[in-house]
Amino acid sequence: MGGSAQAKEPRARDPGRLPAPGRQTDDEPVAPRTTDDVPNAVPHADGTEPGRCGEFWERRYRQTDRMWTGAPNGLLVREIESLPPTTALDLGCGEGGDALWLAGRGWRVTAVDVAPTALARAAQAARAAGVADRVTWLCQDLADGPPPGSFGLVTALFLHSPVGMPRGEVLRAAAARVAPGGTLLVVGHSGAPSWQPRETWYTRLTTPDDVLAELGGAVAGWSVDLRDVYEAPMSRPNGQVGFRVENALRLARPV
Repeated sequence: MGGSAQAKEPRARDPGRLPAPGRQTDDEPVAPRTTDDVPNAVPHADGTEPGRCGEFWERRYRQTDRMWTGAPNGLLVREIESLPPTTALDLGCGEGGDALWLAGRGWRVTAVDVAPTALARAAQAARAAGVADRVTWLCQDLADGPPPGSFGLVTALFLHSPVGMPRGEVLRAAAARVAPGGTLLVVGHSGAPSWQPRETWYTRLTTPDDVLAELGGAVAGWSVDLRDVYEAPMSRPNGQVGFRVENALRLARPV
C-alpha cells in the first residue's frame, strides 16, 4: 500500500483462541445515526459524525455505576506482556482497566479520556491497586490531539465514537507520539454484534487495511507485527453467547 507501513509477514492467528477484549459490554450506546440528528452538523473527513464528544460520553458513563469489566483487554495482554516496561500512552482509557494492568507491570502510563466520570473511577481503582503513582490521568478531547511527549507504547483500543472524533486524524497524531523503536497497537470493531444488523451500527466499522490507510504516511517504513481479524465472544442481552468481529494492528517504529 503506497505510503503506508512496509509489512512483514504477520503471525498466523486462530480466531477461536483469542480472549474477549476486556472493554466489551452487551449494552451499546444509543447515538445519532446521521448528521440530520445533530444540529449544524458537518461530517468529518473520515465519516465520523460531529458533535460534543465529551458530553456524549460523560452522559453515557453517568447512566451506570460501571461500564466496563475492569479487566485488561486480552489482546493487549497477549501482545504486550513480553515487552520491557517503559512509558505508555493509553488513548480512550475509559475506566482504566488497561492502564492499571500496564502500571502493575512497571509501565509509566499517561491515560487519556474525554469523560471525567470514567477518569474518576479509574483513579480510584488505581489507588486501590497501589499503582496511583505510576499513572497520570488526563481529561482531554482527542479531537484536539493527544498529549505531547514520546512513548515506548501507544495504544488505541476500541477508540470509536459516534460523535465528535475524527478517528483518522487522531490515529495519525498517535503514531507521531511513538518513540523510535516503540510500538503502536490499534484494536477496533470490524462488525456489529452478531445479533444486530451491520447497517444499524452506531459507528464506522474497519478492517486492518482500513486502519493502515487511515495511518497513511504517518507509519511509512514501520513494520507490521500483527494484522488480524478475529471473532470475540460476547454475551447477548438475553444471556446467550454471541460474537463480534474485531481487528487488531500492531506496528513497530524503526529505531
